[in-house]
Amino acid sequence: MTSTQDKSAGSGRRTALVVGVIALAALGGWFAHRQFAPASDRAAVEQIVRSYILEHPEILPEAMDNLQRNQGRGQLAQVRTPVHTPFPGAVLGNPRGSVTLVEFTDFACGYCRKSVGDIAALAKANPDLKIVIRELPIISPHSAAAARMALAAAEQGKYPQFHDAMFSAGQLDPVSIEAAAGVAGLDMERARKVAASAPVEEEIQRNMALAQKLGFGGTPSWVAGDELISGAVGTDKLAEAIKAARKS
Repeated sequence: MTSTQDKSAGSGRRTALVVGVIALAALGGWFAHRQFAPASDRAAVEQIVRSYILEHPEILPEAMDNLQRNQGRGQLAQVRTPVHTPFPGAVLGNPRGSVTLVEFTDFACGYCRKSVGDIAALAKANPDLKIVIRELPIISPHSAAAARMALAAAEQGKYPQFHDAMFSAGQLDPVSIEAAAGVAGLDMERARKVAASAPVEEEIQRNMALAQKLGFGGTPSWVAGDELISGAVGTDKLAEAIKAARKS
């Protein structure tokens, strides 16, 4: 069995070789452009690149992942402040924490439910961690109603209680949403008004736009420092990103 370290080393060697080949191709093209090298040399370099890609097609997804990640980081630089600024009260962990982890989530998402324990563990292990939750209701017909009620809970200072109760409910439907609101101890008349309000709708639309800007197509998706992460990756991966964010 190949170890993770071996895989990383192999990946690094492949990437280095590809970069070298592409650099050689670029250099060959430059020389050809400058008329310092014959067309046959440029054709030879192009053949090297083509042959390598045909022999190692597995590098293409890796290259695309790196490209998308770099593009996402560039986009993040443009929207970092709105990404890190929570809807008032929609925060887990330490609301005044000096390190921020952002999660785009959907109450209908099984992988988001799986990540609830990871978030709790990270908050416990990192007292300075502020976890900003961005509601991204994209999966179920009932996702938007749950997201609106969650933001209504945030307005009452009871977001963590609703968040945990809603994910604990399992099935997402109008009955379970009302039940989770009851468990969280919400003033239901006030919650229904806030859930239907313009600020809540604006927050959901803002989250949709931010997710699109960052290239997130599903939930859970995470932002920690300059790192963009997709999926239920577990505590180790998120802890590494938080550690890097703390140093930045």
